[in-house]
Amino acid sequence: MTREILLVAVLASALIKGLNAQDPLRYQLPPEEIVRIVDAPLSPLVSVSPDKSGILLVERLPMITISRLSEEELRLAGIRINPANGGPGRQTYYKGFTLMNIDGTNARKVRGLPDDALTGLPVWSPDGSKFAFVNVKSDNIELWVCNVMDASASKIAENINMVFGNPVRWLSGNMGIIYSVNDPGRGEKPVRSRVPEGPVVQESLGKQGQAPTYQDLLKDPVDEAIFEYFAGSQLMYWNGTGSVCLGSPANITDAIPSPDGLYLLVTMISRPFSYTVPYYNFPSVTQVWDIRGNLIRTLYEKPLVENEPRGYDIVLPGPRFFRWRPDKPSTVYWVEALDGGDFRKEMDFHDQVYSIDAPFSGKPVALTATRLRFYGITWGRADLAVIAEGSSKTRVRRLSLFNPSDPSAQKKIIQEFNSDDGYNNPGRFITEINRYGHSVLLFSDRGSSLLLSGDGASPEGDRPFIDKYDIKTGKTTRLWRSEAPYYESVSDIIDISKGLVLTIRQSVSEVPNYYVRNLKNGRISRVTGFTHPYPQLAGIHKELVRYKRDDGLDLSFTLYLPAGYKRETDEPLPTLLWAYPREFNDLSAAGQVSGSPYTFIRINPASALVYVTQGYAVLMDASFPIVATEGKEPNDTFVEQLVANADAAIKKAVEMGVTDPARVAVSGHSYGGFMTANLLSHSRLFAAGIAESGAYNRTLTPFGFQNERRSYWEAPEIYNRMSPFMNADKVKDPILLIHGTADNNTGTYPIQSERYYSALKGLGAIVRLVMLPNESHGYEARESVLHKHWEVLNWMDKYVRNRRNKSD
Repeated sequence: MTREILLVAVLASALIKGLNAQDPLRYQLPPEEIVRIVDAPLSPLVSVSPDKSGILLVERLPMITISRLSEEELRLAGIRINPANGGPGRQTYYKGFTLMNIDGTNARKVRGLPDDALTGLPVWSPDGSKFAFVNVKSDNIELWVCNVMDASASKIAENINMVFGNPVRWLSGNMGIIYSVNDPGRGEKPVRSRVPEGPVVQESLGKQGQAPTYQDLLKDPVDEAIFEYFAGSQLMYWNGTGSVCLGSPANITDAIPSPDGLYLLVTMISRPFSYTVPYYNFPSVTQVWDIRGNLIRTLYEKPLVENEPRGYDIVLPGPRFFRWRPDKPSTVYWVEALDGGDFRKEMDFHDQVYSIDAPFSGKPVALTATRLRFYGITWGRADLAVIAEGSSKTRVRRLSLFNPSDPSAQKKIIQEFNSDDGYNNPGRFITEINRYGHSVLLFSDRGSSLLLSGDGASPEGDRPFIDKYDIKTGKTTRLWRSEAPYYESVSDIIDISKGLVLTIRQSVSEVPNYYVRNLKNGRISRVTGFTHPYPQLAGIHKELVRYKRDDGLDLSFTLYLPAGYKRETDEPLPTLLWAYPREFNDLSAAGQVSGSPYTFIRINPASALVYVTQGYAVLMDASFPIVATEGKEPNDTFVEQLVANADAAIKKAVEMGVTDPARVAVSGHSYGGFMTANLLSHSRLFAAGIAESGAYNRTLTPFGFQNERRSYWEAPEIYNRMSPFMNADKVKDPILLIHGTADNNTGTYPIQSERYYSALKGLGAIVRLVMLPNESHGYEARESVLHKHWEVLNWMDKYVRNRRNKSD
C-alpha cells in the first residue's frame, strides 16, 4: 500500500469515527436556582409513640451520590442485594433521631449513635418506652434499641438479615424482639466460574404460563446458589438481656409474633426456584411456631406459581392472606376463594374468611363470606369488625360491619361506592394501638360510634375530614373539615374523648408543620417548627384550574407561574405540560378534581416544577382520563382521548393568557413517558416532548400492562396503535428520551428507550437519548437528577422557548 493510499485510509477512518462516536459527556449542572432546590434540606419524618405521649423526629439524609448508587449490587429473584453487607440495595436510610413530647416540648437528641450512622425507620415497642432500628454499615447491619426515658441508644445484635425487608418485630408487653440474622452456617459465598458447565434450559410442556415482564430474575444455577446464600436466615429472640435461636436456618421471608407474644406466624420459601417469576411466587410454606421455635401447625404449602391468574378479579386457588387477628391473643385468619379463583363463575359468594385459635389443633372456623373479592378486615372487638370487598373490573367497593363471634349474623353494609369516585369516598376507619401493640378500630361515645378520616375530594380540591359513624343508626356526622386557605390533614388521634388530634397544616406559602388541634373548641397549637426550604421561591404563583374537554368531561390542572409574572401585561410564556394518564370506567369519576390549591409549593428534587424558576409556566398534574365508553374498554379509544385531553389543557392555558400555543412541551414519567411519545406520534400540539423511563413497544409486555388485562393476541390492534414504536414514523417534533440503565420496573426495561431511539433515528426524527448510569425507575443520585434537569432545560430552551411559530 502506498503512503498516499495509507494516509487516505487513516483520514477516512478518523472521519468515520468522528461521525459515529460522540465525545464523552460528564455530569452537568443546571442553573444555580435549580441546584439550590435539589440541595434544599428535607423536613424530618415524624413518628408518634403508641401511647401518644411523644413524637420522634427522624432526620433525613441529602440525596445520595452517584458513587454510592454505583456500589455493587446483586439482582436476584426480583430483589436487589448489597453483597457487602447483605442488605437490600438502593434502600433509603436516615441519620439520627430527636425525641420530644407530643406538645413539642422537651426536645432531646438520641445519644449513643455512631457519627456515621445510617439508620432504618424506628419500630416502636407496644408501650412506647423503647424503639428499635437498624444501623447499616458497609459490611454489616446492626440492630439497636433506644430507651425513650433517657434518649440513649445501644447495639443489641449484628449480622441482621434484611433481604426480605426489615425483620424487626416487638413482642407484646415489651417481652422482647424477634429478628433475623444471616445463616451462621452458610459458609463461603458461591463463586461463578468463568467456564460454564452447560447450557441454561427452560421448557414448557403445553401448559399456559402467562406472567408480567418481571426483571432482576434468577438466570442459572449459580444465581440460585447465590440467592440462597443471602436469603437464608436464622430467627432470633432478644429478651432484653440476650438472644437465643428459634428453630433452624431457612429462607424465612416473614415471622410475625402473635398479639400475646406466645406464637409466631412464619413464612418460608423453598426450591424449586424459577427463572420467570420473583421469589414471592416460589414454593412457600406458612406455619405457626411457638415462641421457642417449635413447629405447632403447618397452615398451607403453596406450590410454585409461574402461571399467574390474568383477568379482572382472578386470584390463585387455595388459602391466601394469612394474618393474626389483632384483637385476640392468638388467632390466625385467612381467605380462600370459593370459586376456585375464577370470579367469572356465577356464585352467591366468592371468598370465605376462616380463622383458627390457639392451640391450633382444631378445625378452622368459617367467619364470613363476601359476594365480591375480599379486600381486607379492620378488626375492632369480639362482636364487631369492618370488612372490605370489591371488584377491580367494576371498581365497586363495599364496606360492611359484621360480627366475628356469630358467623350466622347478617352483615350490615356501611357504604358502597366507586373507588374512582373521590367525591363520595367515605374515608378510612381510624384505628388505635391496643394493649397488644396492634391496630384496631377506634371507638368513641362509649363504644357506640366509629371514626373515619379521608382526603375529602371535592370540586374545590381535597379537604380532609373526620367523621363520626353511629353504629346503630348508620348516620354519619362531620366533626371537622379542613378550611381554606389551609390544607390540613389528620396524622394521628391523641385522645378522642378530649377531642385532641395531631394534624399536618400547610398553605401555599407555609411549610407543613404538625399541630395539636382541639376538635371541641377549634384551638390549635404548633408542635414542630420546620422552616421554608427555599424562601427565595416564595413568589411563585399556584392556581387550581378547571376546564372541559370537547366532549364536556371536566378536567383540571394546577398552574404554576414564575415569581413576578403578570398575565395582564406580560407576554404568554413557554409552557410545560406534565401528566400521567389514568383509566376510568365512569365518566363522572373521571372528571373529578384531585389535589388541593392550598398545599405548600414543595418541589421534589426530580420534579418538572423546577422549570418554573427558569421562566416557564408549568401545567402540573393535568387530568388525562382514559374513560370506558359504550361498553368498550378504556384503551379502545386511548389515542383519541389522549389527544383530546392535551388539546383541552393547552386551549385553557392559552385562553387564560399565560401560554403561547406555539411553545408548549409535554412530559411525563413511566406511563407519562409513554403518553408523551404517543402524543408526539398522533398530534402536532407540542413543540417538543420529554419522555422519562417509558415503555414504547407494547409487544414486549404481551400479557397486559397498566390496567390493560387483554393479551397482545386478544387485542393486537390496540397494542399496535398504543405503541409509540409502531408509530415512530409519525413523530415530527423533537423528543428527548431519558432512562435509567438499571430500571427494574415491570415493563420498562432500558431497551424500551434504546430501541425506540434507534427507530426514531433511523426514520430521521429529531431525538436525543440520555441513559443515566445505574439509575432505576426513579432517579436517586444527585448527579443524575441535576444532569437530567440540565438536559431537559437545554432541550426546552432550544426547541420550545426559542420557537416562535408552529412552522419553526
